[in-house]
Amino acid sequence: MRILLISSSYNGLCQRAHVELEALGHDISITLALNPDDIRKGVTFFQPDLIICPFLKEKIPEDVWKKHHCFIIHPGIKGDRGPSSLDWAIMNGEKEWGVTVLQAVEEMDAGDIWATETFKMRQASKAGIYRRELTKAAIKAMLQAVRHVESKTFQPEPLDYSKPDVRGELRPLMKQVERKIDWATDHVATIIKKINAADSAPGVLDVIDNQEYYLYGAHEESLLQGWQPGEIIAQRHGAICRAAIDGAVWISHLKRKNIVKVPFYKRFLSHDKQFDFKLPAAKVLGSLLDETPESPIDPLFMGSELTFKEIWYEEKKQVGYLHFNFHNGAMSTTQCRRLLESYRLAVARPTKVLVLMGGSDFWSNGIHLNIIEAAENAANESWRNINAIDDIVLEILTTQTKLTVSAVWGGCGAGGAMAILAADKVWAREGVIFNPHYKTMGLYGSEYWTYSLPKRVGPVKALELTETPLPIGTKKAKAIGYIDEILPDDYDLYREQVRQKAEALAMDPYYRQLLEEKQKIRQKDERVKPLAAYRAAELQKMKINFSGKFYGGEVNYHEARYNFVHKVRPKETAAYLAKHMRLDAAKLSELRQPLAY
Repeated sequence: MRILLISSSYNGLCQRAHVELEALGHDISITLALNPDDIRKGVTFFQPDLIICPFLKEKIPEDVWKKHHCFIIHPGIKGDRGPSSLDWAIMNGEKEWGVTVLQAVEEMDAGDIWATETFKMRQASKAGIYRRELTKAAIKAMLQAVRHVESKTFQPEPLDYSKPDVRGELRPLMKQVERKIDWATDHVATIIKKINAADSAPGVLDVIDNQEYYLYGAHEESLLQGWQPGEIIAQRHGAICRAAIDGAVWISHLKRKNIVKVPFYKRFLSHDKQFDFKLPAAKVLGSLLDETPESPIDPLFMGSELTFKEIWYEEKKQVGYLHFNFHNGAMSTTQCRRLLESYRLAVARPTKVLVLMGGSDFWSNGIHLNIIEAAENAANESWRNINAIDDIVLEILTTQTKLTVSAVWGGCGAGGAMAILAADKVWAREGVIFNPHYKTMGLYGSEYWTYSLPKRVGPVKALELTETPLPIGTKKAKAIGYIDEILPDDYDLYREQVRQKAEALAMDPYYRQLLEEKQKIRQKDERVKPLAAYRAAELQKMKINFSGKFYGGEVNYHEARYNFVHKVRPKETAAYLAKHMRLDAAKLSELRQPLAY
């Protein structure tokens, strides 16, 4: 079928829908819901058999949903309606939640039901649940709905609140008054639940030193305590620890309220270093924390106590597991340096295999654009950051004493999508989305990709992946050699398979031969072209990008970064997504050709 995806942004769920539907042979085009006319244009040019809206905050024009099969993927159980579905589910402590595929009608979320799926809730942020459980359920429900359309016999279920399985209800937009933390009475569990329900947007509005901030990234602390609920008692790696009546809570990120956004073209005229975007809490508070003590943590943390940690390590049966769970997968200069230290300590452990686990939502998305945007000199910080992540990749590539594995549960993009290739093996969960390109950010890219990517997929495919800024799924990734194995899309099964496969690799009777072969290949490759030469060539082009010059003549890195960090909506859907625009341009070109007589 010809399927048009209409979405408020090309987010993770929209990317997953795109990849899954295309893998089934459907003809897919995408239009962002920037305004009603853009939606109408996409429909007119593409003439879809079906419209699917994976992530939509806007209303579909009546003349569109009345003439076309138009499905809304709603993040709620049957009968649930409203814009804060998952927020309410977390706040109310729902044990089970779901996704419903609805026919678009005039009344929001009130259309006929084409498919529904449920999932068990866990204690996690809204963004974490959305990326894991909800996305998995949404894709399953979406594909079921597509099959129902193809059958031409399926009758959708009208929304009927008298049915016992319709347990949802219409709920309003959750406002800050419902999210507000009362530090004098709220327990740690309540505080975490409130922040989780607002993460990653809109955050929980709170007051620190008479200034309003939005709070993000809650982590329970089991050892530290304070006397005054709400007071900041410690800091660690950018996060702050605040006392509660029954313990303490770490808060990783803040955003100050009431900051006027400075347009990109005026940014150099502003001397106000208060930013209207999310940053590590300690960076936002600055000198307010001068008297707040650091709470150190071992760089290879192996404890079991609850606390804020970005890097930790496990070890069992000659296998080490290095976790690095950075917020949104972004890796700043300091985070890269800490990870490099932890990696070196992990390599020194008496193991045969080291598994790089990444984080729960992302393995890595490369350099930290928010930190760079907040720097005094963005170009200089970009340079420091790219060199710091290159240092990690180099250390992995040149590890000769054991076998390494990138185990990818969360998605990865840009530098992160290239960094996974530094390991000897790459295993990925079914459903992972990779974005192995830099072009949308106006960058050439580094992380030794010019060495590792062609080595895995060949030079032609490497050029295709980096020049066409589209995501790929695990099936395509494995088919072209980008990854080695696909593991289950269930967290417990995934972890168990990683463990089994890593232990089998450590116990392989040919382990010594595998290690020797790895060493020989590295020595041979180094003689052909040293890794230092790859890095120097990549960084030479990155330096040009950081100076403000365009890569490919299309995108300015500093402007693209600004738009990404400040969430500036694009003026139009990118041509690489909007196939209907390419088709229309082709038709226009044909019409302009002179007639042959």
